Amino acid sequence: MYIGEVSKLTGASAKAIRLYESLGLLGTVVRKGSYRIYDDNHVRTVILIKDAQSIGVSLAEFKRLLGGKTVLSWDVVSTFLDQKSKAIEEQINLLHQQQSMIQTYQDNIKNCLETN
Repeated sequence: MYIGEVSKLTGASAKAIRLYESLGLLGTVVRKGSYRIYDDNHVRTVILIKDAQSIGVSLAEFKRLLGGKTVLSWDVVSTFLDQKSKAIEEQINLLHQQQSMIQTYQDNIKNCLETN
């Protein structure tokens, strides 16, 4: 199938698909003249990349997960997701701290305004 069909099936733009290919994320893509010919495996990979991006995985991280291969090691992915989850939890805690500090500042400002 051609890039337009892959784009329709995955929701990824043709530009994004070409980027994934240039980064080596799709493995080998056969060419017929100047046209790229994709298969179902490429479609699944593009969908997986988009899903990974939706949970905050960068293309560079995805490439590291592949480790130069065309198939992901699910053990590696599981470990990575554990690490990603911990990092998100740390970000959430930091945001809660910042929110608490903002509330403290707002309370102090309100008290200052009331005393004037």
